[in-house]
Amino acid sequence: MITSTQDRGKQRLYIQEVSVRDGFQMEPIFIPTDRKVEFINGLSRTGVAKIEVTSFTSPKAIPALADAEAVMCRIERAPGVEYAALVPNLRGCERALSCGVDEINLVMSASESHNMANLRMTPMQSLDQFAQIVKLVDGQARLNASLSTTFGCPFDGDIPLPHVLDTVARFVDIGVDGITLCDTTGMANPAQVARVCEAVKERWPAMAFTAHFHNTRGMGLANALAAVQSGIDRFDASLGGLGGCPFAPGASGNVCTEDMVHMFNAMGYDTGVDLDALLALAGELPQIVQHDIPGQVVKAGPSTRRYPVPAGKVA
Repeated sequence: MITSTQDRGKQRLYIQEVSVRDGFQMEPIFIPTDRKVEFINGLSRTGVAKIEVTSFTSPKAIPALADAEAVMCRIERAPGVEYAALVPNLRGCERALSCGVDEINLVMSASESHNMANLRMTPMQSLDQFAQIVKLVDGQARLNASLSTTFGCPFDGDIPLPHVLDTVARFVDIGVDGITLCDTTGMANPAQVARVCEAVKERWPAMAFTAHFHNTRGMGLANALAAVQSGIDRFDASLGGLGGCPFAPGASGNVCTEDMVHMFNAMGYDTGVDLDALLALAGELPQIVQHDIPGQVVKAGPSTRRYPVPAGKVA
């Protein structure tokens, strides 16, 4: 049921920007380091709660993020904004910690096939590595675990809810601070999202859960709405809708940040984000990535925009 603005009492939501990691890593061109730093500094001034800045992975694996240390060390950190990095292994964690990241984001798949294809290890091997990274971090940064293919796998199909809950329980036992439920290839639907989110919130009410949706099949915002109505208050999103997944050929990217903020703001939620500032940055993206972007609000303008009545149409 959709509650009224008054019933929500301006509920606070936390918008977490992933375009400069999840988005830029999918681009065929290398975004110059100076341009990345400038762009991240602009994002820091929009009011987003967190920015996933980069990934400390092998430059051979992801050439687009080969400048991870340079970017993380050169950005201007704004008060109140957390700066995170994805790390694939212990070496990546060491590199990230040397740059003073606020949060380490670990990733594995609920699906064994997807985990093998994406990380070249079994889920159990990923969990063993997570435990080693937790010991290495030892309080130097927050730890977040992202569960890819939570809502379905392009190879294995549906992921049973008990399996999702079992994996989340393992994350909790390892000692992470937050958990992200990822719709990696855009297979989720709102009813399914509600079931999963309600289940994890009921079992672990104190855990910081994030929802991470892709717009592969046009349901990104609908899924975000289902998540917020099921108790989730943290959302990953990508400016301009950049991003995607190598295992969803031809798919569009992540749910678009400015479109999500526009929806939540219009519904009366408090995102803490300056939509005009977001739209200004989104307007720069086509020049940066050298192609059009799928975001809608940057093209149509916010619903609050007013236009003059066409000549001759005034009564």
